[in-house]
Amino acid sequence: MTKFTQLLSPENIRQGLVCSSKKRVFETISRIVADQIHGEDDPEHSSFDCLFNREKLGNSGLGNGVAMPKGRLHTGNKPIAVFLQLATPIDYEAADHRDVDLIFALLIPAEACGEFSQSVLPKLAEKLLDKSLCKQLRAAQSAEEIWQIFEYADNHSDDEQESEQKLN
Repeated sequence: MTKFTQLLSPENIRQGLVCSSKKRVFETISRIVADQIHGEDDPEHSSFDCLFNREKLGNSGLGNGVAMPKGRLHTGNKPIAVFLQLATPIDYEAADHRDVDLIFALLIPAEACGEFSQSVLPKLAEKLLDKSLCKQLRAAQSAEEIWQIFEYADNHSDDEQESEQKLN
């Protein structure tokens, strides 16, 4: 499950979003997640807390203006992803000191965190740092266009994996 489109849904993409801080980003992500989870007590608050608490353990900035905040989801049985393309980069306290404008957030069910962290997250991070992908995501003018970029990236990475397997 390292395909963007297996984790993300078109409804969870925001393009040209105005956020002034990391806290506002987490609040936005939490509202989107709350819309996905129905019938829970204060899911927006718990999503925010899990993102914020995980961020205290280590900054989720990947570099190159990209961040991948993550947290444990205590409800539901499948991961929820949210993608934000910010209108203006924000100070994210990233290790490379570069402001962030592309955010791929993941909330993972608690029982799947271990496996997910070891196998899926590193592959997603590698894909998100692809300069060509970042350039396309930054240039996208709509959420639909961002979705199409992720679909293309998923299909293109399958082609590369097949080519590598044929060579081996």
